[in-house]
Amino acid sequence: MSQQKQDVRSTASLFQPYTLGNLNLQSKIVMAPMTRGFSPNGVPGANVAAYYRRRAENGVGLIITEGTAIDHPAAVESPSIPNFHGEAALNGWAEVVKQVHEAGGKIMPQIWHVGMTRAVGSEPNPEALPIGPSGLDLNGNKVTEPMTVDEIHYVVKAYADAAANAKRIGFDGVEIHGAHGYLIDQFLWETTNQRTDEYGGDMMKRARFAIEVVQAVRAAVGPDFPVALRLSQWKTTKYDAKLADTPEKLKELLTALSDAGVDIFHCSTRRFWEPEFEGSDLNFAGWAKKLTGKTVITVGSVGLDEAFTSLFTDGTGAGKKDIDDLLERLEKNEFDLVAVGRALLADPAWATKVREGRFDDLQPFTPDALKTLV
Repeated sequence: MSQQKQDVRSTASLFQPYTLGNLNLQSKIVMAPMTRGFSPNGVPGANVAAYYRRRAENGVGLIITEGTAIDHPAAVESPSIPNFHGEAALNGWAEVVKQVHEAGGKIMPQIWHVGMTRAVGSEPNPEALPIGPSGLDLNGNKVTEPMTVDEIHYVVKAYADAAANAKRIGFDGVEIHGAHGYLIDQFLWETTNQRTDEYGGDMMKRARFAIEVVQAVRAAVGPDFPVALRLSQWKTTKYDAKLADTPEKLKELLTALSDAGVDIFHCSTRRFWEPEFEGSDLNFAGWAKKLTGKTVITVGSVGLDEAFTSLFTDGTGAGKKDIDDLLERLEKNEFDLVAVGRALLADPAWATKVREGRFDDLQPFTPDALKTLV
């Protein structure tokens, strides 16, 4: 019994409310965006609304939806990934918002364009070629022609239109996906951005597209609607990649994005406990908070129970020691919010069970969890 009480006390900091402007969260737990692909023809249905509602009912403070397609024919590579444009899809999302709000939660859509990670010929629009700053894939191979400036302006407006729709149908904010080697990140990264015009060159010139997207989103939603930006140094299959290899370079990039209108930096790492730069224990989120003062979300192999170490750590053995580390960092305000991915995917009651110290009741993640919306 005493051990259970210790566990309940030790996780209390995760369940404190958090306020950012008009955004009031019931806990500091965030549901990380995870592609599910259960929206036929891009339209989320009642099953999607119920899926998100179950997490809100169980104490998740902020839900960030799976990535949703902005209005561009090559935005995503599957017809079952939800759109964030068109009457049918937006009506579906309005019902998701209604269900989450009834359960006491808050929710933001993640708006997304995959860029050059989309294979040629992918559905739902196989005739549409993938687009990117230089037409290069993540290995630097030429696939298509570089985006024209007119195409860039079109896509910037598509992000802004999606954000405006998010506000109109009642979401609590919007997250822009700028991480993991997708379109915005392809502009930021030197390997995939070889442009010689105003959208290419040194790091800050490569950041122009991201800055313009944020500025356009901010203009579309006004000053009081929360805007989050998900960033990562790593790319899909390129885990050692770096946008900024020093704190000074990171400060330059994040300051520009902050000034453009970002309220929340969602700092994606594979393992939250790994330091971002030598000479400091701060992780990516910790540095973002130190350098900008903005609200930050940490994410990456967050584990709350030794029994599920492999779930959170890709087999590297984080265990109980690392939840202690997470809580210590949270209590020291190294970061503000904690995003949890696969654990919440597998177990909608995960947050309730953690709050109550019911670690033995947690449902483990298995590949079967990807096959249904539990």
